[in-house]
Amino acid sequence: MSNKTTRPQNTLIFSRGNKKLIYGQVIFNLPAGHSCPFAKNCQSFADRKTGKIRGGKNTVFRCYAASVEAVYTSARRNNWSNFDLLKGKSKLEMTAILVRDLPAGILYRIHSSGDFFNQDYFDAWLEVARVFPNRRFYAYTKAIPFWIKRLKEIPANFVLNASYGGTHDSLIEKHNLKSVRVVYSEQEAKDLNLEIDHDDSHAYEGEKNFALLIHGTQPIGSNACKAWTKIKKEREFWA
Repeated sequence: MSNKTTRPQNTLIFSRGNKKLIYGQVIFNLPAGHSCPFAKNCQSFADRKTGKIRGGKNTVFRCYAASVEAVYTSARRNNWSNFDLLKGKSKLEMTAILVRDLPAGILYRIHSSGDFFNQDYFDAWLEVARVFPNRRFYAYTKAIPFWIKRLKEIPANFVLNASYGGTHDSLIEKHNLKSVRVVYSEQEAKDLNLEIDHDDSHAYEGEKNFALLIHGTQPIGSNACKAWTKIKKEREFWA
């Protein structure tokens, strides 16, 4: 008799963090670009069927998550499965599904791919955090309008990081939101007086703004590609 277990149909798919992040961390993903209504500089899409990647009309650098989906069919399939189960449902319905399927854990990253695609979905995650007050949740997001509408209702165990490069960047400084910027070099981060986060610790702890180094495959000939090539040469263990 086989000991292999299968995932029940119509349930959400979660993954666990690798050694770059906290071991055993729980991660929930949606399809990059397709679930990111406020993306701009990093807007990228991997075709659901073929994986062929394309940028948006204002793309400056390629979203790393979209590159992953372009290469790995399983990641693309899992992210779309989650999206299909949630989109079109009410806040109460999404909350019930998330609570039902949330695996055991202590630290949860909401979206290493994708973003909050509407207000009800954003609010559903706030409810999940309230249901599990002893667990910590965090997210990078460009869905600043959804956050602003609930500015005084964010649970203490849910840390949000406003990601620059979206359509509503002006709201970040206006509301003094904790923020993150993608930079092309360590020097750029120093010039901005920002520490670079290499393991997500800045994202789920503290209130300081921080930076992330550009990473992942970039459009050939772009400034982002040149920056990533230089970073790989300087830090070969990232390649």
